[in-house]
Amino acid sequence: MLDIPVPDHPTTLADWLAHAERLHPVTIDMGLERVQRVAQRMGLALDCPVITVAGTNGKGSTCAMLEAIYTQSGYRTGVYTSPHLVHFEERCRVAGASVEQAELLPALAEVEVARKGQPGDDGAGEISLSYFEFTTLAILRTLSRAGLDVAILEVGLGGRLDAVNIIDADCAVITSIALDHMALLGNDREAIGFEKAGIMRTGRAVVVSDPVPPQSVLDRAVEIGANLWRLGKDFHFAGDQQQWGWAMHPSHGGRRYAGLAYPALRGANQLVNASGVLAAVEALRARLPVTAQAVRNGLALVELPGRFQIVPGTPTLVLDVAHNPHSVAALAENLDAMGFYPGTHAVFGAMADKDLPAMLERIAPLIDHWHVTDLPLPRASTGRALANMLDAHAATAPGGKTRVAGIHASPMDALRAAVSAADPADRIVVFGSFYTVGGVLQDGVPRMSAKHLSA
Repeated sequence: MLDIPVPDHPTTLADWLAHAERLHPVTIDMGLERVQRVAQRMGLALDCPVITVAGTNGKGSTCAMLEAIYTQSGYRTGVYTSPHLVHFEERCRVAGASVEQAELLPALAEVEVARKGQPGDDGAGEISLSYFEFTTLAILRTLSRAGLDVAILEVGLGGRLDAVNIIDADCAVITSIALDHMALLGNDREAIGFEKAGIMRTGRAVVVSDPVPPQSVLDRAVEIGANLWRLGKDFHFAGDQQQWGWAMHPSHGGRRYAGLAYPALRGANQLVNASGVLAAVEALRARLPVTAQAVRNGLALVELPGRFQIVPGTPTLVLDVAHNPHSVAALAENLDAMGFYPGTHAVFGAMADKDLPAMLERIAPLIDHWHVTDLPLPRASTGRALANMLDAHAATAPGGKTRVAGIHASPMDALRAAVSAADPADRIVVFGSFYTVGGVLQDGVPRMSAKHLSA
């Protein structure tokens, strides 16, 4: 550990994060040269098998299922995911639990010292890092010192130029690929797929769980000589209303799982994610043996807040971080499968740079009342702008009649208003952004009690 003089550095996590936010002229700066140079100064490496997960949707669920299965196998797991819902330290999990704030402080200080440069290093002087790059290095350093058996890393944005990609993955997993962050990643699935494919490594496994992957992903695997495992070709799944099964092609060992209970994470899309997870487990089996019982237990016990999370109560509460057309379509499908509710109230906040009309059109038939909210960051659309968009969209204002029930300053204010307006048999769905769901989880999972029952 470097000897960091305390007076010259922030002393709390909040101060460190504020410091990291001020360092770089832009919030997102794609490229590996700067972050790689600082990592080299730090001597950063992970001394265990590494699984890196990229994709538009399904990354967090994939990481959570991998963590659960390996934990049930007795391995000490380390997981890096982003963004967080409520507390920053959610991004770094060791042995199934978020690290304490104090565990991150030495690593943040070490990144700062390496970033500024020391006599005798590479001579490049001080290096500017974005908030994501700075914190990624600190979390990777924390994981490197945690005595892990396996590290599971979620890409923040794209793949090829994401800071997580400074670590060579022993197994790469590419989940569904859809249109999101197009200003940074490209205007179609082929361009976005090429960016995701950047996490592949020559001679190492890459699991592609998108049922119809862009050709750019397949071409890249062939070009660099990665060991490609494709859903529908190298492994597949099938299920009925009670259970599901999974099988690997004989060329990859032919392992099968029959009579599996559905994953604890709800939603039809989770079988696709779970299938990719089982393929990754197979790809690393020689280094990390896993029993069939650990697979069953892991899938049955996995938890991940904000992924079609249903909170029982009156009314029923659904929390989902869906924030692009593809994930909102999955949310709409899952809501439709819940059965009949007399009324559905939405608490909705979103980033202004999303394809909001496409998001709204897919879910509009299921929403009777919209409570829109501001979110606490510059990229966010205002509640007023969201209300105007809803009123201007034929799908969300049928016959020109508004369905906007309120414009609110925060997700919690919007939720309180929705609860106040809802009947006990109704449901409330909170979606649109991690910040929308995180906003209603600030004080823990809300317990719903409609006014009609508390009167």
